[in-house]
Amino acid sequence: MTPISPAALAALADGAPDGVVRAAELRAGGVPGPEIAARCRPGGPWQRLLPGVLLLSGAEPSRRQRLRAALVYAGEEAAITGLDAAGLDHDLGVRAVGDVHVLVPAAKRPTAFGYLVVERTTRMPTPTERDGLRYAPVPRAVLDAARRECDAIRLRALLSGPVRHGLCGVAELRAELDAGNQNGSAAPRAALRAVSDGVVSLTEGLARKVARGALLPPPRWNVPIRDVTGALLGVVDAWWDEVALGWEAGGQHFRLGPHPPGRDARLSAAGVIMLRTVPEVLRRDPDGVRRDLVDAFRRAANRVRPPVHALADQLPGG
Repeated sequence: MTPISPAALAALADGAPDGVVRAAELRAGGVPGPEIAARCRPGGPWQRLLPGVLLLSGAEPSRRQRLRAALVYAGEEAAITGLDAAGLDHDLGVRAVGDVHVLVPAAKRPTAFGYLVVERTTRMPTPTERDGLRYAPVPRAVLDAARRECDAIRLRALLSGPVRHGLCGVAELRAELDAGNQNGSAAPRAALRAVSDGVVSLTEGLARKVARGALLPPPRWNVPIRDVTGALLGVVDAWWDEVALGWEAGGQHFRLGPHPPGRDARLSAAGVIMLRTVPEVLRRDPDGVRRDLVDAFRRAANRVRPPVHALADQLPGG
């Protein structure tokens, strides 16, 4: 095997994002075919991930490297779909493992191989790019995954999770389900009907997403607050119990109707600091809302905590 100079290896690595490259590109760059084959033998410094697609490492490929290889193999018009594209990077029991699912235009002819599932479609979505990889939009990705999910509990988590975390709305999922291939849609349709009434509103989902991005402890959601006598002061959308800070973010009262009259006055009289954010500001200026949350938390932490108590039994969606 003809040695490759360190400089040449460095140049190859620089031109191969995530260490993934087509064998044809290596040959075009002057690496002989026999040398490529020798380096990809068992125990060698390189390996083949998919036909014609190599990883310039002998280590176990990461999930990202498998995703990159899938796109390199499937072509420039391909997009990753399913769980990898659904944006569910939270502990919902539906994390992406195993197969990588990609969409390609119907006229293209890449075939499934190994860990790769290739779906040809006449409804090729406009992909979004995240960290240099192309993904299907969240509603499409979620429904593509849902059609392949056989476990009822995981299916419900898959359909409710994106709304709970502010990634898309129930209406968008329903529209995508109606527009897509109806094969395998019966179970997702039934599950979507089941979660539609109980899932948090999209506005509350956005609030949860904004709160996760703030440098604060995680709050509790939809929390009833009582005073020292046990009297109910009201229900707050988000609650930081350690400092008695409440946040009204357009969540719970959007589903259950306006808050009872006098709630804000009762909470204020009991010493609770309340931050109020209208849904439009939540959508338009999430970074500004995070700054407001941090400022409110700081003010709440710098005063004596009032003697109020959060109930242990939160309302649904908490």
